[in-house]
Amino acid sequence: MTLYEWFIAALLVIGGLFTLIGALGMVKLPDLYTRLHAPTKATTMGIGCILLASMLMRLDRNEGFGIQELVISLFLFITAPVSAYMIAKAAMHLRVPLQPGSDPHRLLEKARDQQPPQ
Repeated sequence: MTLYEWFIAALLVIGGLFTLIGALGMVKLPDLYTRLHAPTKATTMGIGCILLASMLMRLDRNEGFGIQELVISLFLFITAPVSAYMIAKAAMHLRVPLQPGSDPHRLLEKARDQQPPQ
């Protein structure tokens, strides 16, 4: 194996670990607000590493630049934070409770009482 292939393999392993950590976070974290961090942080990085490894592998095999992987990566990195924000905002308006014992921020009630844009 060349150093280039080792780098691709390392990206795949790192991506797999990030994705596994994100999946465990979805199961283990206590409430909706903390569970939002798993798909928007860890899983996005994991899938990004896997897609980067796929692009590099296509270049290594002289199959051209992986435009599909690039489009998927851009779509993922743009939509994941936006969707997490929208889910959190909807949960705040629906007054989804926080984990008992957590210290809510002082602006939480103000944010919940705001009317959504029409």
